[in-house]
Amino acid sequence: MKPRDQFLDAAFNPPSEGKREVIRFRTIWISDVHLGTTGCQAGRLLQFLRATESETLYLVGDIIDGWQLKRRWYWDQKHNNVVQTVLKKARKGTNVVFVPGNHDESVRQFIDLDFGGIKIRDELVHITADGKRMLVLHGDRFDGVIACAKWLAYVGDNMYTMVLKFNQWFNTWRARAGLPYWSLSQYLKLKVKNAVSYISSFENALAAEAARKGLDGVICGHIHKPEIRDIDGIKYCNDGDWVESLSALIEEASGELRLVTWGEIMQRKAQLRTKEVDSLCVSPS
Repeated sequence: MKPRDQFLDAAFNPPSEGKREVIRFRTIWISDVHLGTTGCQAGRLLQFLRATESETLYLVGDIIDGWQLKRRWYWDQKHNNVVQTVLKKARKGTNVVFVPGNHDESVRQFIDLDFGGIKIRDELVHITADGKRMLVLHGDRFDGVIACAKWLAYVGDNMYTMVLKFNQWFNTWRARAGLPYWSLSQYLKLKVKNAVSYISSFENALAAEAARKGLDGVICGHIHKPEIRDIDGIKYCNDGDWVESLSALIEEASGELRLVTWGEIMQRKAQLRTKEVDSLCVSPS
């Protein structure tokens, strides 16, 4: 086949998903997907999952939003595709570990059992390639609101849902005006004094728990705020969410931990695809 024909064949008949180049990491952590809600960015998560591979995939809680599903059933095909993609990864050898959160707390009755190749665990210790011992848990048990007044957490969840609906409407208008996405909830978290204090208390409590257990760090979700920082010698990592941040925590082969976003992964995937097509256009010497 001539180089030009190879290019056209690649452009209009791309290789099957299994043959495409993927971005490989040693470990991936995602949390707070909230499948079953209109705010869930299931389509983008699906793209992320299909573009990446890892030895271990941690689902760090609130993957399915049981709270919202009890109030109003919402489950479209993209949500189903996310579940099927994770199950497929487990079947093909990825070590998939599900650590339930407060929104999918009903799964906690199955702690220490395995379903469809997916391990259900309450919390566990992950050892990085460079020997760091990291506590992995959702983190809701260190949320004072949930621990002391769960009814208030339900109220807060309803308010957050309302903020997200306003955000969707507001950002639709901004997109039409050519303006970038803006998050009201993130703005409130950063600007409201009580919210800042709540986040800081949560992060400090998780770091203290890791220190109490003699570990090097902690990896969690729950508060929808992606973050990596040092707290009194403990490495605190929060992988964010798939409602607004569209972020994940990854471990490189070296053991380095860092945050990635859907946008970054899509950009890297596009670069791989360009190289793949360019290689087809090079005539054999």
